[in-house]
Amino acid sequence: MIRTRLHRLSDAGYRNFQLKLMPTVSAERVVGVRVPELRNFAKEIKGSPEAERFLGDLPHKYYDEDNLHGMLISMERDYSRAVALLDEFLPYVDNWATCDLISPRAFAKHTDELLPKIYEWMRSEYTYEVRFSIGMLLKFYLDDATFSTEQAERVAAIASGEYYINMMRAWYFATALAKQYDAVIPFLEKNKLDVWTHNMTIRKAIESYRITDEQKRYLRRIKRL
Repeated sequence: MIRTRLHRLSDAGYRNFQLKLMPTVSAERVVGVRVPELRNFAKEIKGSPEAERFLGDLPHKYYDEDNLHGMLISMERDYSRAVALLDEFLPYVDNWATCDLISPRAFAKHTDELLPKIYEWMRSEYTYEVRFSIGMLLKFYLDDATFSTEQAERVAAIASGEYYINMMRAWYFATALAKQYDAVIPFLEKNKLDVWTHNMTIRKAIESYRITDEQKRYLRRIKRL
């Protein structure tokens, strides 16, 4: 039923647009369902026997099924179940779009117990499990109440040649500069990041309206060659 419904919701133009953004996903895996349509579908089936069977049926054939799976996890309110579902699902994620749309509601009220789990995902052999872990630090741990330099140290210490991991590292540090500038600027001043991530962090930070003009001038001066 779920796969049939996804094909009915397919939009050929949107499918072609998506394919240009996701070079790691083969065309045969993309149905082309727009995100609002997919989210409405997730809300419709959440908690149903069909949805529960779907969550246990891995790996999925289609990218759109992966996105639906991620949305269903994001709607899960039970913290322990959300973590268990992620442990089952994350090894099958093969693209940045699916990875980045997952944001479980349950995590916001469980940041203390979530942090060790994030560090566990960070040590994974799977590219998008690592990317997801950094994304969770970016989303839930850059405010004064949750941020610590240890978190930034762990992101800085990730040694990877994977573009999609290093891009998320750059996003993390660029966002951290906007929210925790004084704590994070030493990571750039002391060259704690590889050159590519260092320079991409500066590029993204300079594009941000949350970084002051004075800070942007300084960041330009510490770009590395």
